[in-house]
Amino acid sequence: MSIQVEGSWEPRTRVGKMVKEGMITNIEEIFARNMPILEPEIVDVLLPGLKHEVLDVRIVQKMTDAGRVTKFRATVVVGNENGFVGIGKGKARQLRQAIEKAIVNAKLNITPVRRGCGSWECTCGEAHSVPYTARGKSGSVEVVLKPAPKGTGLVIGDAAKVVLRLAGIKDVWSQTRGETRTTYNFARATYNALRNTYYFVTPVDWLKASKM
Repeated sequence: MSIQVEGSWEPRTRVGKMVKEGMITNIEEIFARNMPILEPEIVDVLLPGLKHEVLDVRIVQKMTDAGRVTKFRATVVVGNENGFVGIGKGKARQLRQAIEKAIVNAKLNITPVRRGCGSWECTCGEAHSVPYTARGKSGSVEVVLKPAPKGTGLVIGDAAKVVLRLAGIKDVWSQTRGETRTTYNFARATYNALRNTYYFVTPVDWLKASKM
């Protein structure tokens, strides 16, 4: 059974065709098979109601033979607040176009996030924090996320809070190093730390992969 997609989306990749034809109905199946997501419409179909938030907007300039060219550069985070998050950048002469490009780029960088209750101070068993310590790095910024008991909140900088919140993380301790005032690198390092929560493969992951 094929899936009806708003607009006139004509898939150009094998994964896109499988999604539109209804052969893939769960985005987790794409990651389990290690398939690339090269079309943002794939994320639109499999993760409806995805939220986005603009982290940073800057004006960048470049000298050319025709003179100085001014553009906007936007950083956007997308997520469903339930285990999936992505970050992207976009550049254009119009602010709206820059944000739209950043959203598309963030959707192509969507990644699953493993959540859990890894703190020895908490035994609730709910997926409100990270399951174990995870590290991520981008540029000079290094972020270490540590499990925290329920009710702690997000003990980290504002840019990273947006990434964690859209990923569905509610409680976490953190350590940071480097120039965290660089918004993109700070957010990207947090994103990489969340991505590394799937660095270790558990028996449950093998069981899920075998059923797909």
